[in-house]
Amino acid sequence: MTAIPEITKVQELIYELKIEQVMSRPVITVTPDTRIDQLKEILRVNRISGVPVVQGSKLVGIISIEDLIKALERGEMHSTVGEKMSRQVITVNAHDSVVEAVKRFEEHGVGRLPVLDSSGQLVGILTSGDITRGLLHAIGLGYHQEEIRRYRASHIFEDISSDRTSLILCYHIPARELQKAGEASSKIKKALYRLGAQPGFARRVAIAAYEAEMNLIIHTLHGGDLIAEIHPDKVRLLAVDDGPGIPDIQQAMQPGFSTAPDWIRSLGFGAGMGLLNIKRCSDQMMLDSQVGVGTRLEVLFYLKEEAVLGEHLSSTS
Repeated sequence: MTAIPEITKVQELIYELKIEQVMSRPVITVTPDTRIDQLKEILRVNRISGVPVVQGSKLVGIISIEDLIKALERGEMHSTVGEKMSRQVITVNAHDSVVEAVKRFEEHGVGRLPVLDSSGQLVGILTSGDITRGLLHAIGLGYHQEEIRRYRASHIFEDISSDRTSLILCYHIPARELQKAGEASSKIKKALYRLGAQPGFARRVAIAAYEAEMNLIIHTLHGGDLIAEIHPDKVRLLAVDDGPGIPDIQQAMQPGFSTAPDWIRSLGFGAGMGLLNIKRCSDQMMLDSQVGVGTRLEVLFYLKEEAVLGEHLSSTS
């Protein structure tokens, strides 16, 4: 049996933080008419290793210190940025989760990612250093406040008496609304934390929930429902939709396989790792799908025998 990976606080934050929370701004830019010797000075003064290239308000390229070095080696000091820049620009959206930027860095091997808003305007620049600084900042914030909220939540069932008490969280996930990606999974994770779940357990559930949420946004026709049933000894995630269905489940579970539409791929999503990530994080996963009918994904996470989700989410007599 494959060991379930331990999810760290950093991995958790990568899924939770939005790119706009960690990106650098305002953005230093150049135009296609900027000369290479001018670019050299801009990079030196600002201590950066690359800049987006804009014409008017439109992003038209990106140029790096590697491009600068090549031009200098060839004695092309008076060439223009427009002659040396890369026109194939990999971008991210400000409302995306940081995990999507990490995937983009890994897939394309670039050093920086221009950040666009929902209207396509350049609003920031993102490097791996920005992500690291943002993660370190987020780790140091809100610990005391979260402890207070967790204490209050853990006592919410104090006056409830039943043989078995459970908490059911339901979220409707609309199709194609990428700006809302991660909202439901973040709420599920916070509920688990405040009910006393161990960090590693809550992170596993949150990552699986995020991937299920993204699948509903990207692959469904009308969206679907994400349900988290929190029991004393386990958490059950359920993601259901009414189409279009998965023709070959075994193929869908292969790394890199994706049926994401072109509009999703153009935004850098649909890398084909969602179901595989869910399986890796969970204790048990059941997937049933019929073409033209819909898909039902059930995922189970079992607590260790000595662990209970909140002293009040338990059997009472």
